[in-house]
Amino acid sequence: MFDYLIVGAGFAGSVLAERLATRSNKKVLIVDKRNHIGGNAYDHYNEEGVLVHKYGPHIFHTNSREVFDYLTNFTEWRPYEHRVLASVDGQFLPIPINLDTINKLYGLSLNSFEVEQFLESLAESIPVIKTSEDVVVSKVGRELYEKFFRNYTRKQWGMDPSELDKSVTSRVPTRTNRDDRYFTDTYQAMPLHGYTRMFERMLDHPNISIMLNTDYHDVVSFIPFKEMIFTGPVDEYFDFKFGKLPYRSLEFKHETMNCENFLPAPVVNYPNEQPYTRITEFKALTGQKHPKTSIVYEYPQAEGDPYYPVPRPENAELYNKYKKLADQTPNVHFVGRLATYKYYNMDQVVAQALTLYKKLTTDKPTEKAATTPPITGSASIMEKILSRDPAKE
Repeated sequence: MFDYLIVGAGFAGSVLAERLATRSNKKVLIVDKRNHIGGNAYDHYNEEGVLVHKYGPHIFHTNSREVFDYLTNFTEWRPYEHRVLASVDGQFLPIPINLDTINKLYGLSLNSFEVEQFLESLAESIPVIKTSEDVVVSKVGRELYEKFFRNYTRKQWGMDPSELDKSVTSRVPTRTNRDDRYFTDTYQAMPLHGYTRMFERMLDHPNISIMLNTDYHDVVSFIPFKEMIFTGPVDEYFDFKFGKLPYRSLEFKHETMNCENFLPAPVVNYPNEQPYTRITEFKALTGQKHPKTSIVYEYPQAEGDPYYPVPRPENAELYNKYKKLADQTPNVHFVGRLATYKYYNMDQVVAQALTLYKKLTTDKPTEKAATTPPITGSASIMEKILSRDPAKE
């Protein structure tokens, strides 16, 4: 008899398994369709010995001390501040747009005060901001919108920014200084030995059992358990009763090159001229020393593993129907990006899982002392993190 069956071995499922096993002495079984733990954050050494992220770059950043301290129980960190360039008009330009972006693009030498006035002269007045197009055009005008955002968004989401909720492009700021960091969070770092090593340490407990290459449908009827934690697509759990929730997927094409460095930045975005959206060079993220380098091309697509919930009002309405069912389903707890149809970053998923753990164990006695330090103030973690405007992972 397991106390909990957890469907999915990504951040949400692994954090809850660790807390329940170490803090509450619960017997936990984790089931995952894939042949590895770690979900989309899984990394591994490829045939050439380069550490790569199988499902595209995962950059850890957070403003939550609680989340950072929790994960520090399972990994050392490599300080890392992410920087991205965009290939526009034959130049590699900093993104998010900043002072250097404008000066290089237009051959100017503006200062911070002048570039603010310059952007204001380009911006269009839009009384009510509803769509992703409205967000960008109201900040930087139509020309920069066309150069940096429109085609990238079309590729990424399969629709025009005018059809997408304002939250999509609101995630990327515009700066009038020379700060070229992609994120400005307090804590920015990469797991020193990789994400998979961190997950291995997180799940290394005698109360935790793991079944990989396993669809939970195949075991749910004959493995006894008291409660379920579900981190997969919520519409799938309910057999698509109200129809499929729209997701965007990605195809990754990995390549190892016989040179030490390939890109001028860890990630280069290609808004316009290529079918892919970006290229990532992993050694720039991990700090690994190796005579060769590995990169990955990302091709957004409609079919495949679900990665990004599509933020449109009609999709939110459809999700709310599933949420009502989820709220009425006894002894099943839905958590994570797919189960709650939210475009969460990694730290937000960790915060959501810690908050659910607190809810599950409120007024329940702890049966065993912790093997890792407890998280304090977890009830407020999710609220604090969701109040910010995170940039895309």
